[in-house]
Amino acid sequence: MATSRGRIDKRQAILQGAFTVFARQGYAQACVQEIADEAGVAKPTVYNHLTDKATLFRHAVQDAAQAALHQRLTALEPLVEPGDDLRATLESVGHQLLRLHCDQHSCALRRLLYSEITRFPDILDVVTESGPHRLTQALADRLARLALSGRLRATDPEQAAEQLLALLVGPLEARSLMGTRLLGDDELGEVTRAAVDTFLQAYAIADRQPIA
Repeated sequence: MATSRGRIDKRQAILQGAFTVFARQGYAQACVQEIADEAGVAKPTVYNHLTDKATLFRHAVQDAAQAALHQRLTALEPLVEPGDDLRATLESVGHQLLRLHCDQHSCALRRLLYSEITRFPDILDVVTESGPHRLTQALADRLARLALSGRLRATDPEQAAEQLLALLVGPLEARSLMGTRLLGDDELGEVTRAAVDTFLQAYAIADRQPIA
């Protein structure tokens, strides 16, 4: 059991080290020895776990995408029991989603995807399945439950989830100049409030969730 646990931990260290190096150097300039050094393992150990550089890249990006997804799914949890003030809960959730979208890990993942998509076209499916698609599904589930309980208008929950995420991320990408400009937390809050206000104008039930 201890040996198995150690092997899993070592593989995780390799994946995290690989992502760090790929994000810093790009795929072409990254070398396996540098990844091994970053992970704190011997170079042959890297090959024992992941057979070549291309396989290492794919698994490192997938692992990074799944870690990012886990954080975003956790951020949605307050919507399970949003309390009396639905607007405040949506704003809190939206604000946290934008913080996660802007963190170094997520920005590095997007940069890698943009820069290496022609070399690894299959990686888009991996990242999409571990990222936007799953997040939209999870948010749609929360919104469907809110509609069933009479907190939101009954509509297509997946479409509502897509629209809420677009209202959050669209302005963020524009203001941040596609991630090249750092946004402060106050500005993230401003984007969130505007997104939630627009969303509730479309989906709120007036006697349960006043707009003004």
